[in-house]
Order: sequence, then C-alpha cells, then structure tokens
Amino acid sequence: MRAVIQRISRASVTINDTVKSSIEQGLLILVGIEDSDNQEDIEWLSKKIIHLRIFNDENGVMNRSVLEINGDILIVSQFTLHALTKKGNRPSYIRASKPEIAIPLYESFCRELTALLGKDVKTGEFGADMKVELLNDGPVTIWMDTKNRE
Repeated sequence: MRAVIQRISRASVTINDTVKSSIEQGLLILVGIEDSDNQEDIEWLSKKIIHLRIFNDENGVMNRSVLEINGDILIVSQFTLHALTKKGNRPSYIRASKPEIAIPLYESFCRELTALLGKDVKTGEFGADMKVELLNDGPVTIWMDTKNRE
C-alpha cells in the first residue's frame, strides 16, 4: 500500500457537484492499493499514520499525532499512486489493484483507522471522479509505502 499523508486545516471531496465528505483539522490520506497488499500492510500503515507526530505542540514543534489533537481523517482511494513512469510519457497503472481486490482492502483500511482514531473517518467514493480540495497546513506532506518498512 502506498499513502500520501497531508496535514490539513480543512479538506473535502466533491462528486457530481455534491460534497460527499469534509473535515477540519487533521489528515487527508490518498491511498493506493496493489495486489500483494494484505491485512498486515493495513495494520502497519494505520498504526504509523495514527501515531505520526506531525502536529505542533504548544512550542510549535511537530510533536503531536492526529489522535492527540482529536483531529479528523479523510481517506481517498487513488490508484495513480502506483503509476509506473520509467518508459515513455504515458504512465502505466498495471501495479494498481482491480476493484475486486482493492475495494475490500480499502474498506478494511478505513475500518482500521476508524477503530484506532476512535471516531468515524470520512471517505471519498472508490472509483468515482472526485474533486478533492484541501488547505495543506505547513505544508506537511509525507509519502509512505508498506513495501519499504525497513
């Protein structure tokens, strides 16, 4: 699994001119899933994200997690995170999972983060044409891949 984690002041997902989800301070997570991903990847990534100390403490030092600030999380599926760009100019998405594999893993990832956060996470809609709007705070943007744990 690949994730781009962004510390945000606010974020929203709009589908067909209707806002599906919106959050205030917290994290916007773009997640890409490949066929080799499994529950172990979900658990590892979820724990890393929930405890990632990227929010400022009283001294202005990034020392608090989304859990500690009682922040929100918005999760958006994004198969393009697995784009292969080595050859030519048109990215290949062959590593990105098809919906029959990706949807159950995406839903499990959302459930895992909900459980760890102690409140519902917000989501986009898998496979939809979404307009994602955000105000990146910092900016703080972190890329993680469960295949590069060590």
